[in-house]
Amino acid sequence: MDRAPGPSARLKLTLSYAGFVMVAGALLLAAVWVFLNRVPHPGLVFEPDYRLAVVRTFAPTAIAVLTFLLVFGLVGGWILAGRMLAPLTRITDATRLATDGSLSHRIRLPGRKDEFRELADAFDTMLARLEAHIAEQQRFAANASHELRTPLAISKTLLDVARTGPNHATGEIIDRLHTVNTRAIDLTEALLLLSRAGQRSFTRERVDLSLMAEEATETLLSLAEKNGVTIETSGEITPTIGSPALLLQLTTNLVHNAIVHNLPAQGTVWVKTGVRPRTVVLTVENTGRSITPQLASTFTEPFQRGTERVRTDHAGVGLGLAIVRTITQAHDGTLTLTPRAGGGMRITVELPAVSPHTDR
Repeated sequence: MDRAPGPSARLKLTLSYAGFVMVAGALLLAAVWVFLNRVPHPGLVFEPDYRLAVVRTFAPTAIAVLTFLLVFGLVGGWILAGRMLAPLTRITDATRLATDGSLSHRIRLPGRKDEFRELADAFDTMLARLEAHIAEQQRFAANASHELRTPLAISKTLLDVARTGPNHATGEIIDRLHTVNTRAIDLTEALLLLSRAGQRSFTRERVDLSLMAEEATETLLSLAEKNGVTIETSGEITPTIGSPALLLQLTTNLVHNAIVHNLPAQGTVWVKTGVRPRTVVLTVENTGRSITPQLASTFTEPFQRGTERVRTDHAGVGLGLAIVRTITQAHDGTLTLTPRAGGGMRITVELPAVSPHTDR
């Protein structure tokens, strides 16, 4: 925004300080003047015009004092204002650097806590979060571009084969194109869902996580039977506030992930809901291969599938747990991934609770 130039804050503070000193000095001199008029001075008692004599005697001293106070107020005010505004100058410089794209710079203002240092600390925290967010977005964009490029490249290859090889089986090419196109559509929809959840652009209403768990389990029951996985559900009413569609997507992703990344046969998935003093909890556990904590910590990153856990027939698009994490954060919740001692994972989603008797 373009603004007309004006006096600096330092000049304003200097003039304010000098003005205050001048007013205080003038009031003091006025008090002395009143005192001299009420109490006769021995050396001026015999003057014909006592008041005029007081003025002649007192005026030079008053002018000298006011001049000294003016100079003292301007110089002292300028120095004090400069010292007081020095932290603000550092904050302004850091803001300019951030505007130019340098998000790694930090103010790190020394000294004890005051208003300027609170502002500097808040600005440093904002820069750190912004830098991490932008780095994550850049990494995500690069991964998304790579993932989207793969199905497009495959489609181009299949079309080239169909064009240059007329004797090639058209039905087989169409089937493969359909599979590749479906994967690209799924990936695009997942990216859109991830973006919408991250922006928190959704309407909040009462949601019972236990109902979401039941619906997700019923939806994925056929997939579980196909993979030889048993699903066990338990828990109680878990009321929270959020988007029913997004929370259903969260639950479905967790259950689907637990079914797909399980034992080759006779696996089990446990879906539990519970209530804590201030939160509601959804826990999804599954059997499976042993997982290290280091590997588990990468599963919520976009397109991180954990190759030793992925089954080739249901590899997905690599955004399942990334979507879960984003939806959880959008609902002010926490997501915890813990490897089970006997193999598999325990994933816990904790969201703010609401009273079951509270009206919407």
